Amino acid sequence: MTDRKTRGPEGRAASLLVVLVAYLVAGAAAWWATGAVGIENPYWALGAGYLAATAVIYASACLTNNGSMFDAYWSVIPPLGAVWMAVNAPNGIDRTRTILVLVVLMVWGVRLTLNWVRGWTGLGHEDWRYLDMYAKSSSPPWLISLFGVHLFPTLMLWLGSLAFVVALTRSGNALGALDYLAAVVGISAAVIELIADEQMRSFGRKKAPGAIMESGLWRFSRHPNYFGEILLWLSLFIFAIAVGLGFWWTCIGVLAMIAMFLGASIPMLDGRSEERRPAFADYRRRTSALIPLPPKK
Repeated sequence: MTDRKTRGPEGRAASLLVVLVAYLVAGAAAWWATGAVGIENPYWALGAGYLAATAVIYASACLTNNGSMFDAYWSVIPPLGAVWMAVNAPNGIDRTRTILVLVVLMVWGVRLTLNWVRGWTGLGHEDWRYLDMYAKSSSPPWLISLFGVHLFPTLMLWLGSLAFVVALTRSGNALGALDYLAAVVGISAAVIELIADEQMRSFGRKKAPGAIMESGLWRFSRHPNYFGEILLWLSLFIFAIAVGLGFWWTCIGVLAMIAMFLGASIPMLDGRSEERRPAFADYRRRTSALIPLPPKK
C-alpha cells in the first residue's frame, strides 16, 4: 500500500469478483487453520482460523492497494467459524441450541453482507475512515492497515465469538428460556439493523446538502445500527450463559464491542458529521448516541 490514489479494479462487477475470490481463499484458509488446531482447543482454533482469513484479506488489500477489502470480513467470517464449530462439535451438544445459534448468525451475516454489497461502489473507492487513519498517522499506510484496519477488528470479532464457541461446543444446561431469549434478541438485532439501514438509504436518496437524518429510529439514537450490532453480540453471550453460568466470562466479547463503538466508531462518525453538517451539533446534544431514548428537549 503506497499511493492511495492507485487502487484495485474500478468497475463494480470486477471488484466484486476480486472480493469473492479473496474471500473464498480466506474461507478455505480459515477452515484449514481451525482444523489444524482442532476442536479440542476450540477458542484457539477459532482464533487461528480468524488470523488465517485475515492474512489472506490483508494480502488482498495490499495487492489492490485498498483496505476496504476487509469490509465484508465482519459479517462473512464469524458465521463460517460457527459452521465449523457446529460440524466438528463433540457428542452431547444440544442440537436445538446449535440450530438457534446458527440461525441467528446466518440471518445477521447474510443481511449485513447484502447491505454492504448494495451500498458498495467498488475497489475504486476506499472507506473514508481508513483514509483518515492513514492521513493522521506518521506510520506507513501498510502498517496502519495491518494493525488498525485488519488485526484490531479481528481481535474484536474473536472476543465476541468466544460466546458462540461455548454455545456450540460445550455441554451444560438443557435447552431453556435463556436460549429462546437469546434467539429473540439476536433476530431483533438483525431487524433493527435492517430498519435503520433502509431508513438511512431512503434518506440518502433524497437528502438536501447538509441535511441530518433524524426520523424513524434515527430520531431516538444517532447510531441505531450500532445498537442492533451490540444486541447481536449480547445474544451470543446469552446463549453462552444458557449453557452454564460459569461461562459468564464470555461477556468480554459484548463489552469489547461496546467499548469499540463508544470509544472509536461513534466519535469518529460524529466528528465527521459535525464538520460537514452545521446542524449536527444540536442533533448530537439532544439525541442518544447508542441506546434509543426519547430525544432531549
